[in-house]
Amino acid sequence: MTEASKTPQTPRAPKPAASADVADTSTDAAAETTAAVAKAPGAKKEKAPALEDKPFVDFIQQDFVPAIQSGLSAQGLADLKLEFAKAPVTISGVPNVPDCWQIVGKWKNNTRQFNLYFFAEDIQGQRGFSCISNGGTASSIESFLIDERKMTLDLLLFGLTKRLNAQKWLLPN
Repeated sequence: MTEASKTPQTPRAPKPAASADVADTSTDAAAETTAAVAKAPGAKKEKAPALEDKPFVDFIQQDFVPAIQSGLSAQGLADLKLEFAKAPVTISGVPNVPDCWQIVGKWKNNTRQFNLYFFAEDIQGQRGFSCISNGGTASSIESFLIDERKMTLDLLLFGLTKRLNAQKWLLPN
């Protein structure tokens, strides 16, 4: 046998358990440090809520309708009139369609009109679009931006501009 194996092994003393007071003190200190960092002048500020998180009517009236007005005026529509109201949907040959929120845009002495429908009081809900030429009534309603996961002001404005341009109502060919 070697000398190392002849020396008796002494059992190790168990480590003292951490007391609950020590753990609470460190948790309290960490919380105070976190609060101090959050209040520090150079700390990140909370993100402002998105425009789209406003109540539906406020978002449409305060943000979307003015954005449509300025965006389409920049495209050359000088006599654009916009209305936002809850009204019945008028489709030729389809009676009793329930009321829904609509943005109605008219220009060229009311000979061109588009309707953007919000069937639920939510910009994330179902939306529709129709266009009318020469003062008639809409013959159909098509879906509007149905594949998008999250609606934003820019996306709604882009979709409307793109749809009106597809109708050849904005830019000359």
